[in-house]
Amino acid sequence: MTQLPISDSSTATALFPEYAGLYELIAPEFSGLTDEQLDWSSEQWGWAEWSARRQLSHMASLLYRWLMVRWGGVLFPNGEHGIAEAEHVTSADYDRALPKDRYWDLPVLLEKLKESIDLAQRVLAERNVGFLRANTLRYSLTPQWEIMIKAHPTGMRPDANPSQGEMTLEATFRHMYFEEITHLYNVQRLKRAQGLPTVVDVPEVGYWVQEGWDRSEAN
Repeated sequence: MTQLPISDSSTATALFPEYAGLYELIAPEFSGLTDEQLDWSSEQWGWAEWSARRQLSHMASLLYRWLMVRWGGVLFPNGEHGIAEAEHVTSADYDRALPKDRYWDLPVLLEKLKESIDLAQRVLAERNVGFLRANTLRYSLTPQWEIMIKAHPTGMRPDANPSQGEMTLEATFRHMYFEEITHLYNVQRLKRAQGLPTVVDVPEVGYWVQEGWDRSEAN
């Protein structure tokens, strides 16, 4: 995320150039994993309760749901998002993941991740910086947000209701990117717990580097 001053009239892509390489950052970490390795999980650590497959499913799902459900009325008032299986990828029936009866195999999950990142890039290309900063929505504050909000220099504001806050669309794009990076970090921890080598260098940004975040390892 650029720290340079950017005018409100600039294309929003200038705020988040990282999205252009996000898929290429994530996908190699899953290359060559067997079903057994993808589905390994453990109740011993909170970060290991979701398998690598579940992490990937969530990584695709969160982008669809933020953009098409929470922000859908603003970004796609006429449903012009171009996602063919919109009702399935935004389903709320699978606890923040894609429906596993439709999206299970690794190539399919990677395809949906690519599609969801492409959707985010299209929104950034079609909107300007001012639009991202002017539009807001309310969100529910959870204990985890007390740590997460520290990663946001702008765009996150408290609400009169102590259980809620206000988030700009700019902060939403920052949040989604931080989520992708943090879950990629979790995937690497899952691999290390199985004695598997990791592939990519996870950017040291966002939630997982904040003070108070659980960065425990299996070994």
